[in-house]
Amino acid sequence: MAPTTLITFTNVQLAYGHHPLLDHADFSILGGERIGLIGRNGAGKSSMLRLLDGRTQPDDGDVARAAGLRVATVEQEPELDETMTVFDVVNSTDEDHEDWQRASRVRALLERLGLPNDALIAGLSGGTRKRVALARALAGNPDLLLLDEPTNHLDFTGIAWLEDLLRGWKGSAVIITHDRRFLDAIATRIVELDRGRLLSFPGNFSQWQERKAQWLESERLEQARFDKLLAQEEVWIRKGVEARRTRNEGRVRRLEQLRYERAERRERQGNVNLALAEGNRSGKLVAELEHVSKAFEGRNVVSDYSTTLLRGDRIGIIGPNGAGKTTLLKLMLGRLQPDSGTVRMGTNVEVAYFDQMRSQLNETDTLADVISPGSEWVEIGGTRKHVMSYLGDFLFSPARAGSPVSSLSGGERARLLLARLFARPANVLVLDEPTNDLDIETLELLEALLQEYTGTVLLVSHDREFLNNVVTQTIASDGPGIWNDYVGGYDDWLAQRRVIAPETEAKPEGKSASSASSAEPAAQDKSAAAPAKPKPAKTARLSSWETRELDGLPDALAALEAEQAELSAKLADGSLYRDAPDEVTRINARIAAIEQELETKLERWEALEARRDG
Repeated sequence: MAPTTLITFTNVQLAYGHHPLLDHADFSILGGERIGLIGRNGAGKSSMLRLLDGRTQPDDGDVARAAGLRVATVEQEPELDETMTVFDVVNSTDEDHEDWQRASRVRALLERLGLPNDALIAGLSGGTRKRVALARALAGNPDLLLLDEPTNHLDFTGIAWLEDLLRGWKGSAVIITHDRRFLDAIATRIVELDRGRLLSFPGNFSQWQERKAQWLESERLEQARFDKLLAQEEVWIRKGVEARRTRNEGRVRRLEQLRYERAERRERQGNVNLALAEGNRSGKLVAELEHVSKAFEGRNVVSDYSTTLLRGDRIGIIGPNGAGKTTLLKLMLGRLQPDSGTVRMGTNVEVAYFDQMRSQLNETDTLADVISPGSEWVEIGGTRKHVMSYLGDFLFSPARAGSPVSSLSGGERARLLLARLFARPANVLVLDEPTNDLDIETLELLEALLQEYTGTVLLVSHDREFLNNVVTQTIASDGPGIWNDYVGGYDDWLAQRRVIAPETEAKPEGKSASSASSAEPAAQDKSAAAPAKPKPAKTARLSSWETRELDGLPDALAALEAEQAELSAKLADGSLYRDAPDEVTRINARIAAIEQELETKLERWEALEARRDG
């Protein structure tokens, strides 16, 4: 049975300002799909959600919805009535008809999600508010769930909860998110909004990365061929008087069409150009905490914690919402005094601070004033740069340099704050949730920059992939007031935490444990218990038919990969999901089978080569 088509875009156009956000776009959502909607900041992703739920109408084209379709949207920053209780907010509905079972359904939902029925919205954290908004959306049993940056404000536990919820979700969902690991966990299709076009890729984010690279290369080659043809025709039209007198009018009309197509081509937006104005080197010691404790209103936030920060460390600070990550940061930087213990700061420490609340930005300041108040120049790495050029590095046009901060989107505010941060000489970078609102490409560029930065980085983030790619050490909350040091990033913390958790619980509260020393006895026990490795068996030579099989494997793999690329190209056409959903199912099944064949043949290739080489 073919999946139901919930919503279909046919030749849809939507524009704000000069460039269209959707340019003759075709798109369909099938029943049971979980679509990850990705694209650059400002590409129009949130505008597309408003088209899907009917809050906005297209400038042209058609948006068709299945009869009786129920759609629920959870905004990036949900608006909840501060005076209402959790139950009343989740139970509220804009629908006119009576839903007699809603109240009992809401109570069951709140119990399953662990939300307090009678708590006032005014006293809830950002993460809990996001869960309340999700509960309100789910209470209406929607056929289609639209989520705009749902992982913002959620901690690791909240993100895992949302992943489980969506994997078990029977309806369809469209999710805007920059969290790459989240997309890998939940997406069945990636749709990229790029220069007004909607490009569909089956599978999760990692599979999209591979196919997108192939697609971009194909686009580059196609445009190169087009430009070469256009250049040849321009040479022809500029020939002498005699040639013009006898020219082929059909060829002239074709040249005019080529010129028009070239003018209409929307070039891919450039990448953010990130560079840091590094200050003078700090001393080897950046900060040293000895038996530090801090409490607020009788609640221990940090208890008897000791650690040392050295120049060049890249440290991730992780923990649930409300654990005290920002408090620990302020203690490390000497901006908050401990109740007990000592904090010793190193010499020549220059700090640049990225605030997750963006409170450093004044709404009435212009972009140029934010970067370089009272001057037209900034100095980056010993080189003077005009503020207009510097803003261009962060994808702000000169025309916007005089615009106020209040006109910026969330992603643009994050880019502007990074621009301001990097224009200040510093040898210690403090980044408190820098990944919120940044698009994936800017995130990856920021990762590369931080990997090359020679100063010290202190990073608070719930983006697991970002932590893995940036930090070399993790400070984690392992209970109320308990902070421990671990080697490596998020995945390393998960692995080490399982090893040392019982030992940590047996220690006095708040005692800092070194992951290396804690894990070492376990490793020694493991090696001691491991049986001696048997001697390898004598390797058999390849038979003649195995040699022929080995010689033919490269061609067989190439054929499978070519078929896979051809099928992926078909799926990139959004109209296929509307016109031939059965064909989509068949192609996806064949792609999955090819993946399995490729894996089997690669394993066979490795095995045969290993035997051949002895």
